[in-house]
Amino acid sequence: LPSPVSAFAKKPKTQVAEEGATVVFETETEKPDAKVRWQCNTKDLVSDDKYVIKADGNKHSLTIQAVTKEDGTAYAVIAGGSKVKFDLKVKEKEVMEEVKLELKEKVKEEVKEKKENPAAADTTPAAPQPGANIQAHDTPGFDESQAPDMKTDLTGLFTEKPQSGEVTVGENINFVAKVNAASLLKKPTIKWFKGKWMDLASKSGKNLQLKELYDRNSKVYTFEMQIIAAKPSFAGAYRCEVSSRDKFDSCNFDLTVHGGCPHTHSMDGSEEAGELDFSALLKKSASKSQVKNEPDEDVWEILQKAPASEYEKIAFQYGITDLRGMLKRLKKMKKEEKKSEVFLKKLDPAYQVEKGHKMKLCIEVANEDVDVKWLKNGQEIQSTGRYIFESVGNKRYLTINHCSLSDDATYTCVVGDEKCTTELFVKEPPVTITSHLEDQMVMKGERVELECEVSEEGATVKWEKDGVELTRDESFKYRFKKDGRKHVLIINEATKEDCGHYTVKTNGGESMSELMVSEKELEVYQNIADLTVKAKDEAVFKCEVSDETVKGIWYKNGVEVKADARTNITHIGRIHKLTIDDVKPEDQGDYTFVPEGYAFNLSAKLNFLEVKIDYVPRQDPPKIHLDCMGHTSDSTIMVVAGNKLRLDVPITGDPAPTVVWTKGEKVKLLVFLIKTWSIKDGDVMTEGDGRLHVESTKGHCIFTIEGADKQDEGLYSVIVRNPAGEDKADINVKVVDAPDPPSAPRILSVGEDSCVVQWDPPKSDGGNPIIGYVLERKKKKSYRWMRLNFDPYTDTTYEAKRMIEGVEYEMRVYAVNAIGMSCHSAASQPFIPVAPTSEPVGLCVDDISDTTISLKWRTPEHLGSSELDGYGVEYCKEGSDEWVPAFEGLTERTSVIIRDLPTGEKMQFRVRAYNMAGPSAPTSLAQAVTIREIMQKPKIWIPRNLRQTLIKKVEETINLVIPFQGKPRPVITWSKDGEHLNPKQVSVRNSDTDTILFIRKSERKDSGKYEVKLQIENVEDTASISIQIVDLPGSPEKLKIMDVWGFNVALEWKPPKDNGNCEITGYMVQKADKKTMEWYTVYELYRRTNCVVADLIMGNEYIFRIYAVNMVGLSLEPCFSADSAYIQKTGFEYKPPTYKEHDFSEAPKFTHPLVSRSVIAGYNATLSCSVRGIPKPKVTWYKNKMDISNEAKYRMFSKQGVLTLEIRKPCSFDGGVYMCKAVNASGEDAVECKLEIRRKSKEDGKNGAT
Repeated sequence: LPSPVSAFAKKPKTQVAEEGATVVFETETEKPDAKVRWQCNTKDLVSDDKYVIKADGNKHSLTIQAVTKEDGTAYAVIAGGSKVKFDLKVKEKEVMEEVKLELKEKVKEEVKEKKENPAAADTTPAAPQPGANIQAHDTPGFDESQAPDMKTDLTGLFTEKPQSGEVTVGENINFVAKVNAASLLKKPTIKWFKGKWMDLASKSGKNLQLKELYDRNSKVYTFEMQIIAAKPSFAGAYRCEVSSRDKFDSCNFDLTVHGGCPHTHSMDGSEEAGELDFSALLKKSASKSQVKNEPDEDVWEILQKAPASEYEKIAFQYGITDLRGMLKRLKKMKKEEKKSEVFLKKLDPAYQVEKGHKMKLCIEVANEDVDVKWLKNGQEIQSTGRYIFESVGNKRYLTINHCSLSDDATYTCVVGDEKCTTELFVKEPPVTITSHLEDQMVMKGERVELECEVSEEGATVKWEKDGVELTRDESFKYRFKKDGRKHVLIINEATKEDCGHYTVKTNGGESMSELMVSEKELEVYQNIADLTVKAKDEAVFKCEVSDETVKGIWYKNGVEVKADARTNITHIGRIHKLTIDDVKPEDQGDYTFVPEGYAFNLSAKLNFLEVKIDYVPRQDPPKIHLDCMGHTSDSTIMVVAGNKLRLDVPITGDPAPTVVWTKGEKVKLLVFLIKTWSIKDGDVMTEGDGRLHVESTKGHCIFTIEGADKQDEGLYSVIVRNPAGEDKADINVKVVDAPDPPSAPRILSVGEDSCVVQWDPPKSDGGNPIIGYVLERKKKKSYRWMRLNFDPYTDTTYEAKRMIEGVEYEMRVYAVNAIGMSCHSAASQPFIPVAPTSEPVGLCVDDISDTTISLKWRTPEHLGSSELDGYGVEYCKEGSDEWVPAFEGLTERTSVIIRDLPTGEKMQFRVRAYNMAGPSAPTSLAQAVTIREIMQKPKIWIPRNLRQTLIKKVEETINLVIPFQGKPRPVITWSKDGEHLNPKQVSVRNSDTDTILFIRKSERKDSGKYEVKLQIENVEDTASISIQIVDLPGSPEKLKIMDVWGFNVALEWKPPKDNGNCEITGYMVQKADKKTMEWYTVYELYRRTNCVVADLIMGNEYIFRIYAVNMVGLSLEPCFSADSAYIQKTGFEYKPPTYKEHDFSEAPKFTHPLVSRSVIAGYNATLSCSVRGIPKPKVTWYKNKMDISNEAKYRMFSKQGVLTLEIRKPCSFDGGVYMCKAVNASGEDAVECKLEIRRKSKEDGKNGAT
């Protein structure tokens, strides 16, 4: 799509001017009749004495007369919908003159160095010319209103950044920075800077104070920089940097000081403090933007190579404001480091090693036999198991095994008086979680322990619940326990509020688990059973539950049962009983036990057995008295597998009948296997290892099976016989059990934190209908299963929720019937909950033609934990709902070209992102697109490096890539100097977006002006590129020896005929003695074509040769002098110089006088002074103007001009005036003092004794 066109053909640019100068801003518009407005600080300007606004066709100008400091602000020009911003920077004359003076001195020093060493001077790379205007944003079409904000911070450690401020001279100002340390494992370090490199930590004192505060509740550090009694020199740019381990953030701010002129004094008056302000007015407005957009360069390397005349220009370009500090630093950098005579190889400035690893420090010494000492923080290291010293040839090693944090120190290697130092930084490895947390499900009130294991002992971890950090509160709800590498979170008496996701975090990872708390489930150990009793008998309903404290209520047919004379209700421990004495027919019904506080009940049925007695003659036929006689559904008796089956059948007959029990098992269709047990009255029979028990008593026959199972199910018949007849009854027994486990569950779909699981019902329901299912899940690497539902779920499809995205899970299912719960099913295939990605963003048309369209988009903002499989692209005609895939499968690229589309048709397009969870929501174009190519004017974009002459050496490869635009594809034509290119020498390759000119081996004849022309129908665009192929120059010509005098020879020559197609940069002049014929270079890059070779040796004969030099190199052949120059010997007589002898004599002078003293009698006393004089003066001591030189009580000393008089045990008569007199040939001098002798008092005696 065509890009928007600016209304300006030429835009005004930022300028720098001195006070009092006149500044002109010029611009050109695309249309001659365009209306142009000029603004200053968003206010429109009108033409007056200060501002002159002119318009001539499409050329417009703004002239500012007599520029002042207030004019240094932001300006703008507006034409139509386009607005261009620019700045005017105003410099003070005094500051500029001071800087230029200092730079001139630097230039003079460099000129002097060039004279002494012309080779070094000529190799200095060229820099921009001084005095050129400093313009911001030279790129064509650059709009400053669109320039990025270079103060945008990317990391974000600051919660509050210091803001720029203004202050009046003499007042105070505070800058505040705040850092939130909640997510930091180490205290942050902050630094304050002025300018680029001046650290303000060393400047704290009278005018600057740095403070630090910490709030333990909010975990926020507050850092303050207070400037006291501000001065004009404090104005300028400041920077605040904060760091913590591998995190870093910085912020720039400015200080403006009003009410004073800027000057060049530092805050403490020290030259080492650096300059704080003086070039702030010269700072280039767009330097930051340019530096950030360009690749990182070392400005100090550029300054070292550049001449001093370019320092100011480079400083402006790279935003350096402290020019004096820059010059001092350059001076230090240019000092050559003294080469060590002891060390061949020194230690590096710093080393880094991970904790627990081994570190080896190595140096090389010049002498193999020399001994070295290793120091750690200034203390000598002794050889131990951790520190090992090695000596191999001239190499010396220090090996540190198992580095710990205590090894983070400064290490020094000392050899004699020399030493080399390095810093060793021990990097602590991140603490990882080796054993993760497990999901848990507990009952309310139980104790919970969440345990994990980390990689290092004593590591610091942080516990969170649903993203909120946990602390040890007053009620000790949470307790944190450390045991070596194990960390445990303990929750006493879990409640419903404790449900949630718990996370443990270290600086190297985190682990999450889910805790579910449910109400306690009451387990039934023994259920109440159905009873069948006769009249007058006792009926006992009994059940046992898990909780002894649970009470319950008994109901009969829904009515609460009350205790009375026949009904007794008891509760002993876990057992609940309902006893009914003397059962009557009205006691028959459904009895239910309901535990208090639980939503379930236990039910059983009481059947009343009515015994009918018929009075018959003595021989009565046998009779079976059962209510469930015959083969009806009512005759079925159900028993739970594992329980006891007891069939108690009342019988009558006289005489006592014989009882026969039979069981018919259906082996095949209509074929039954009959088992028979026959007993007489009073007999007992047992079979099957005691499981089957048959007995007959008076009036009853009992059939019992212990631990009934499925094979005991069937039709049981009881037959009673006596001489009077027989009777028969059938009883159908059905054994019921828990169902079989369901089939392994299948995962139908997954979501961000959920999945849909399905399973098949079990093959056997255990004889009772399935009432529901119970599901469990666990993490793949865990062993703990967590139940998802407590009430049976009736369907065979279930949606499990509250899972963690990206974690692998397994599922299993239990089947439940009225009897109980089945065994668990096999586990499902492992699966990972993952959500579809969000929709792709930024779908747009990149290109379009008559049958194709190029689309591009960006990746979705939210990808989730699953990898992106690719993108699917679909299209449909406008007004249709039938979306057609643009291609088979998916593409991993974020752009696609769709071909074979109908020309002129309006089409709609959409894109979906796919991952293992399926497709995302689609993103579509805002409107339908007509498939038709849009004509675009041809335009050639010449790269910046080709806008100047391209210089290449002979046989170098030339590969010019010229991008262009234009649709349909333009016709491209290349020519050289108006003629077509030779295809044998030059290759041209064209594409839809660029054209390439390629020359494999360039030759001199390839130099010239190349033109490229684009043409689409009648519209064309042209551009030209100049190429210069350079080669080595030819040799100079006609080298002559013009004159020989003393030790000098004058040479002259002519330039070479062939300059190699570029300028001759100089000549290399060499000389050789005809005896040795060894050539020595006299001048390396000499500019003129004549020179004088000096300092030749007397008596030698010399020949000379000269090479021509250009940007490629030296000429292949030199030009030799046709004849030689002989330096003749000349005789001379040596006359030694005469020197006037210096008079060093000096009159005596006392440099330190005698001092009056008061001493205690009996203790030796001394008087001292110092004297100088040449020759050495004679010293005489006097007391009260009397010579004491020969008295034994006094001793005189003289050492290095210090004179001492010792008085041995003075008494009161030794007090007086003492004088010292010094005399020599040049004069004399004297000093005197007063000596007072005090009597020895008691206090003096005590002091003397002590």
